[in-house]
Amino acid sequence: MLAPAVAGVDGSVENLAAAEWASREAARRVRPLCLVHAWNRPPRKGTGPCAAVGRRCPARRCPARRALRQAEDRVRRTCPGLEAEAEPVEEPAADALLHATERAGLLVLGSRGLSGFTGFVVGSVALGVVAPATLPVVLVSAGEEASDERLAADDGSPSTRTGYQDVALGLDLGDPCGEVIEFAFEAARPRGARLHVGHASQEPSQLGLGPGAIGLVSGPEQADEWLGFLDAVIKVWRDRYPWIEVVGTVTEGCARSVPACAASGAGPLVVGRRTTERPAGPRTGPVTHAVVQHVGRPVAVVPHE
Repeated sequence: MLAPAVAGVDGSVENLAAAEWASREAARRVRPLCLVHAWNRPPRKGTGPCAAVGRRCPARRCPARRALRQAEDRVRRTCPGLEAEAEPVEEPAADALLHATERAGLLVLGSRGLSGFTGFVVGSVALGVVAPATLPVVLVSAGEEASDERLAADDGSPSTRTGYQDVALGLDLGDPCGEVIEFAFEAARPRGARLHVGHASQEPSQLGLGPGAIGLVSGPEQADEWLGFLDAVIKVWRDRYPWIEVVGTVTEGCARSVPACAASGAGPLVVGRRTTERPAGPRTGPVTHAVVQHVGRPVAVVPHE
């Protein structure tokens, strides 16, 4: 059996939207779905109803059951035939979700965006999961609907019966990682969607030039050179997925700018995240910070070395 998609649920509107998105993605990829809700273990000292060591606290179990029931109802309405299970866990939420990823193929969380200019995810759970995760994590905003990822009907109205919006891939041509590219193609495959690959080029410094000495040319010629390099990087994946239409876009800007491929549409946007340890602790990185702040679509963060 394929590894399940896991969705973290806590009763919030963001995580209910995430559970629904996860159910649709699991159905598309023919995977089971696991809904996980976690709560902290009762304190060891005190006189309250949860004070006894090892004693389970009904006051904490009830909200867990309610959150899981809400998510299960949403999943059942969205994908009636989907194989799904609910798992309440008496453990800190970040730890529980990271443990769930050990047997998962994909993790989906509700997103509240990022804080300030530091690039740290808002909320201890998101910070504790996205940065150390070793598998792709999809961040879904509140209000995400099934019709959002579909093309509009002929009359311009939302629809769940039309084709899918483009899947977008923000690609760093200085470090094109195969895991990130493959995830984007695998997201486009079951949707029958077009893949829009975007790269933000940057003027070379005096210390070095871009790949293939692209920095020796300027203006439109430089853009054409970058597009040629993008096509060369993607070629092996085009050959592997010949039925997927691929469109490339190169815009001028620094690596942390939001790729043009993410500017429109509501299909998932795929970005990479380095797994290298940093002195400041777990961080999402500047690219993820930019896209989650400014892009109104699900963002898939794919870890790579």
